[in-house]
Order: sequence, then structure tokens, then C-alpha cells
Amino acid sequence: MKSIVRTGAGGPEVLQFVERPVPEPGVGEVRVRVYVSGVNPTDWRSRRRALPPGVREEVPHQDGAGVIDAVGPQVDPARVGQRVWIWEAAWERPWGTAQQYTLVPDQHAVALPDHAPFELGAALGIPALTAHRALTVHDGGPGLLAPGTLRGSTVLVAGGAGAVGNAAVQLARWAGARVITTVSGPAKAALAHAAGAHRVIDYRTRDTVAEIQAFAPEGVDIIVEVAPGANAALDIAVAAQGAVVAYYSGGENEQLSIPVLTSLPSNLRWQSVFVYTVPSAAKQQALTDVTAAVNAGALRVGEEAGLPLHRFTLEHTADAHAALEKGVVGRVLVDIP
Repeated sequence: MKSIVRTGAGGPEVLQFVERPVPEPGVGEVRVRVYVSGVNPTDWRSRRRALPPGVREEVPHQDGAGVIDAVGPQVDPARVGQRVWIWEAAWERPWGTAQQYTLVPDQHAVALPDHAPFELGAALGIPALTAHRALTVHDGGPGLLAPGTLRGSTVLVAGGAGAVGNAAVQLARWAGARVITTVSGPAKAALAHAAGAHRVIDYRTRDTVAEIQAFAPEGVDIIVEVAPGANAALDIAVAAQGAVVAYYSGGENEQLSIPVLTSLPSNLRWQSVFVYTVPSAAKQQALTDVTAAVNAGALRVGEEAGLPLHRFTLEHTADAHAALEKGVVGRVLVDIP
């Protein structure tokens, strides 16, 4: 089978296009014929790190979509032929989705309905599960997403044109929230509007605090934050009593500094979100809710959904990594021949 591997750390050039034998699933595993592989920032960041001890080569990418073509012992054989989306394929495993066939634990291959294209399935994974966690850690909140569970809440999504931001906007809208998002220019504003945000603010040209306060005079309940250090003062200024700032990213040397006496009276909570180590019960709830959103048609991809797709062939996976590393806006996908 055709596969992408790396045997060392470095830039996109360490990714090699090779032939490997088709693997056989072990106990509790399924083998998926991958049609589309999704690329995330964590993929290129992990590529720059050394391989784990004892691992000689690694296949990148956590997300993907395809069809189960074989199952191992202790897996229902009826799963063969099922369309699925894959999450965390390469987390603490050498098998990612940048190859024609991959092995994942049974529960890491989630049924994908016939109406959902493979590119949607490959775009879920890390962004959708991260967004779900950020939207459900509000103290006293429902802990799940479904139509109406966020009704009466106001959500601020920083960077609504990014992959996680887009998923957060769509999931928050599906759950009934009022959604504000901030962007850095007109092109990104158009994408955030397409995703479904009620109010989009270009923070480079507008008074962001004033506009958020005008839209939500009682404050924002949930903040999905991509740059906690840069936006801490803004978040404090617009947060409602008891709000949560759920942050999932930041710059390489970004520091989060919180003025204690300013933020103390509002009982604010800063919650880190690292999708790979989210508690198992919360992860399972996210899988259930994201699946329901896909089945309901509430999660979409493409320019018309605010998430442009940038597609590369498997042999050009290095170019896909380079594009994402340079900050291309949208979702980077690799099509598997």
C-alpha cells in the first residue's frame, strides 16, 4: 500500500512517500481503507519532534475518513463495509491516516452516514472534539450539546475562521446559543458569517469590547479562545459572571497573565482544553454529540460553510504540511488514491 512515513524530526521534507505491507487488525482493532486524511497543526508540530522511544517510523495524521474493510478479534464483523470517520489515529500509536489502510481501535472509527461526504468525516476529529469540550466546560452547564442545550447562552469564538473556531460556531448554533466571533479581516469575516455566527467583528478595525458589550450587555458566558495571552484583557472585559474562558491553543512562548483583583469578582474560570487528554467520559459525550450533529446536517464543510478545503494528493503530503504551517485558512485534506 502507499503510505507516508517519517523516520526522524524536521520540516515537511522528512515525510517520505513509500510502499508498505497492508497491516492486519489485532484484537479490538478495525482496518480502514482511508479515502481522505485530515491535517491538523498538531501533525506538523509533532513532526518537528523526535520519534517516541522504540519507534523507527511513524505514519502521521490523527483524522480521516474511509470504509472499514477488515476487523480483528472481539470486533463485530458486521462493521465491515461501514463508512466511518476516524479520531486520534496516531495518538500514542505509529499508525496515522496518511496511508491507504490504517489500523485503529474499534471505538476510534465512528459511523459516518451516507449523506455525509468523506471530506466532512476527515474534517471532524480534533477540531470538532476540541470545540465540543470548549463549549461544555461551563460551570453548571449541561455538559453536552444538542438542540436547545445552550439556549439563553452567549458564546464568543475567538478566530471564527479557523478549523476549531468554525466547528465551535456551528456546534454552538446547533445547540441554540447566540454566537459572536472575532476575525482579522473581511475575507475571514465572510467565512465566519457563512459558518453561522450572529455577529462578526473585525478586531483590527472595530472597537471589539464595545461591540461585544453592545451585542451582549450582560456579558459572554462561554469564550472559545485561540490566543489566551493576547486576549486576556478583552475576555475579562466582556465575560459574564461565572463565565469560562476555554483556551485550546497559543503561541510557542505565549504567556497567560490574569489580573487577580480585576477578574476575581466575576468568578471567572480559565480552562485549558487539550483534546488528547480530555477525560474519557467527556470524550465519549463529545463523540455522541458530534455524531448527532453530523446526522442532523448541523456540521458542514466547504466555502459555503465557512471552512474552505485545501486538497492535496498523498504523494504531496509535504506540501499539505507546508501550507498549514504557513497559515492557510480552512481545512487541509489529503486525498488517498
